[in-house]
Amino acid sequence: MARRKTKFICQECGYESPKWMGKCPGCGEWNKMVEEVEPAGIGRRRAFAHSVGSSSVPSKATPITSIETASEPRIQTDLNELNRVLGNGIVKGSLVLIGGDPGIGKSTLLLQVSSQLAAKNYQVLYVSGEESLRQTKLRADRLGVSSENLLVYSETNLEEISRTIENVSPSFVIVDSIQTVFHPEVTSAPGSVSQVRECTAELMRIAKTKGIAVFIVGHVTKEGSIAGPRLLEHMVDTVLYFEGERHHTYRILRAVKNRFGSTNEMGIFEMKEFGLEEVENPSEIFLEERSHGAAGSTVVASMEGTRPVLVEIQALISPSSFGIPRRMATGVDHNRVPLLMAVLEKRVGMLLQNQDAYLKVAGGIKLDEPAIDLAIAVSIASSFRDKPTRPTDCIIGEVGLTGEVRRVSRIEQRVQEAAKLGFERVILPQNNLGGWKGPKGIELVGVSSVSQALQVTLGG
Repeated sequence: MARRKTKFICQECGYESPKWMGKCPGCGEWNKMVEEVEPAGIGRRRAFAHSVGSSSVPSKATPITSIETASEPRIQTDLNELNRVLGNGIVKGSLVLIGGDPGIGKSTLLLQVSSQLAAKNYQVLYVSGEESLRQTKLRADRLGVSSENLLVYSETNLEEISRTIENVSPSFVIVDSIQTVFHPEVTSAPGSVSQVRECTAELMRIAKTKGIAVFIVGHVTKEGSIAGPRLLEHMVDTVLYFEGERHHTYRILRAVKNRFGSTNEMGIFEMKEFGLEEVENPSEIFLEERSHGAAGSTVVASMEGTRPVLVEIQALISPSSFGIPRRMATGVDHNRVPLLMAVLEKRVGMLLQNQDAYLKVAGGIKLDEPAIDLAIAVSIASSFRDKPTRPTDCIIGEVGLTGEVRRVSRIEQRVQEAAKLGFERVILPQNNLGGWKGPKGIELVGVSSVSQALQVTLGG
C-alpha cells in the first residue's frame, strides 16, 4: 500500500510546506507548523473552486462600467445592537464568524436571534455539533424559544449537513461550532487546519450559491484570537468577537471585519436569567458607579465605530518601593502609559520616574484610539498631584511627543454625547473648535498643549 503524502501547515496563516520548519516563512511565527495528511478526494483545485463558489459555467472579464449594482437587502433582528454591529442587519448570502471565550454567551445569542428570525416566518436551521438535541431544547426553554420554523439538527458530518440544507432550504443556517464539523474526505481530525479550512470553504460555497446567511461559531485560543488558521478570518465576510468578563454581566460584541458595514462597531449586551438583553445607552452604564471628587478620575468620549461612548479612565500614582517602577494598564495599550508619562516629565516637569503607575478603563471596555491620550495624561497628573478634576468635565484629545494636543475626528458627535449625559464642559483640541457650534448649555474649552490642559482642569 502506497504511503499517504503529508504536508506541514502553519496554524496562524495557513502557509503550506513539504517539510517541517521551525519558523513559518508566511507570518514569521515560531513552532506553528503542524503535520497534516493530504486529503485523498479533495485536491487543491477542488478546494479552491469551492472557496470561490464557482460553477461549471466559466466566467469572463467584464468592464466595471457595465456591471449592474443593487443595494443589498438587509434582514433586521429584534436586537438593534446586533443590527448595528452587522451594518444595519443581516445580508443574504453572507458568512459570519463569531468567536469568544467558552461560556461567554455565543450560543445564547445565536439561539435568541434564531427565535426572532423564526418568528418573522424565516426558516432557520440550527446545527449543533457540541450539544445534543435535548441540551439545545433545555437552553431554548430557558430562553423562551419556541417556533415551528426553527429546526434543530445535531450533526458534525459536513456532507450530512449539506444534504439537510439542500432538503430543508432554510433562509438562515447556524453552525455551532466549526471546530467540531469534519469533512469525511479529509483524513485529519476535526478542528485541524485542513478540516477547518475545507469545511468553511464548503459553507461559504453554500452561502454564496444559495443566498443563505450562514453563522459559524469559532473557538478562541488563550491569546483571545479565533483558533485555527488566520485564513479562516480572511474567507468569511464578517468577523465578530464576543467579549466580556466572566464576573460581570455585560458583554461586548465587536466587529473586526465587515464587508457589508463599518469595522470596529460595538454592541453592548447584559446577560440576564432569560438570555441577553441589549443596552441602549452604554455611556450611562460605564459611568453609573463613578466616584465624584476622586483624584485620578477623568471621563473621555471615545468613538467605537460610528458610536460615541463615554467611559471613565482611572489612574493611580504612588511612590515605588522597588528599583524599577511598575507600569500597568488595563483596557488600553500598556505602551501608551510610559509614553505619556515621559511627555509629562519632559514637557510639564513632573517627576514620575520613581512612581508606580496603574491605569484602568472602568467597565471592562478596551479603548484603542489616540483621542484618549489627553484624558490619560490628565488622570496621571491628577493622581500625582492628588487634585481631582471637575466631575462635569469631559476631556478629548491626542497628545504628541512634543506636548502638543492634536485634533481628533468626529468631535461633534463626541460633544453631543457628553451634553446628552449632563456634562457642562468639554476640554478639546484648539484646532477642533472652528467650523461648527456646540450644543446649548455646554462650554467648549480649546487647548493646544498638555500644560495648558492641566492648567484648565487642575489649576496651577
